[in-house]
Amino acid sequence: MIKQYTALSIVAPSAERIVQGLKTLEIRSWQPETLPLKDVVIVENQNFLLNDGDEEAGFAVALVDIESVHAWQADEVDAACARYWAEGYLAWVIRNIRPINPPLQVMAKRKLYSIELEIE
Repeated sequence: MIKQYTALSIVAPSAERIVQGLKTLEIRSWQPETLPLKDVVIVENQNFLLNDGDEEAGFAVALVDIESVHAWQADEVDAACARYWAEGYLAWVIRNIRPINPPLQVMAKRKLYSIELEIE
């Protein structure tokens, strides 16, 4: 059955690190309007989508829940699989990771967006 999902695209290899359970925080400069977000599709793509309307082919690799958002702390670099910490960013807490196997080809877009998928 095809369902409507909220999707979030994340540049490789970070999405794969979420699937593996290594990355438990997604760092963004903005936050969703409502929380928690359940059954968010993580879409892995190759390039940062910097401008409104930017999109490219990607792969749906997991369903996750975004439990909460808080100010990113200096001691959370490892949880975010980041190379460095910077002030002023928000940490999205990722929980309930369900890998999509095999990954499904979808479009990667900016911010949160809607996609239709058939996931068992």
